[in-house]
Amino acid sequence: MKDFEQLSKKHFDKQANIYDETNTFYYSKFPKISCENVAEILKNYNYEKLLDIGCGTGYLIRLLQAQRQAQYFGIDISPNMIEVAKNKSKDHANFTVGSSSALPYADNTFDIVCCIQSFHHYPYPDKAIKEAYRVLKKHGLYILSDTGCGGIAKHFDNFIFKHFMRSGDYAVYSSKDIEKIMIKHHFKVIETIKLSNYIYTVIGKKQ
Repeated sequence: MKDFEQLSKKHFDKQANIYDETNTFYYSKFPKISCENVAEILKNYNYEKLLDIGCGTGYLIRLLQAQRQAQYFGIDISPNMIEVAKNKSKDHANFTVGSSSALPYADNTFDIVCCIQSFHHYPYPDKAIKEAYRVLKKHGLYILSDTGCGGIAKHFDNFIFKHFMRSGDYAVYSSKDIEKIMIKHHFKVIETIKLSNYIYTVIGKKQ
């Protein structure tokens, strides 16, 4: 099997310096839409520690820093993305290079864990959600926003990803797929928001 994490690392290392300045389908129109939606949702929550998995250039954390004082942490597979995030971030957010399937944080650390437009890159989706659950505090929120589809389009996209793409894309999922995986790993799904025909946000609560 292809090493999807290494492909993602190489792909986003190349994109890092121009990622925030582009506004195409993925770079970075959809991530910005998802981040802005999640920032709006989080205006209604009190939290002290938040982790953004697949944080990229730190766009979500910058939005959140502007609206609430808290401890912010971001992790991404791409060292170059993390370097950009460190340079752009205010208030000294903690950024780390690492994998979604082996988070370098203790159990029960965060009030909120976010995963924005990166889940389709994860070759171990069950591990990623189990890790998010592990590092969340009791009753913490897991917010996953991604680009996806269902039916024949999903199967076509996933075939292309696995056999032809070199950007580290592993699989797309419908919002219903994500809900099922969350429930499988003991989250209670409390809300699903459709942002467009392609973008959704699913909010789960740790039991």
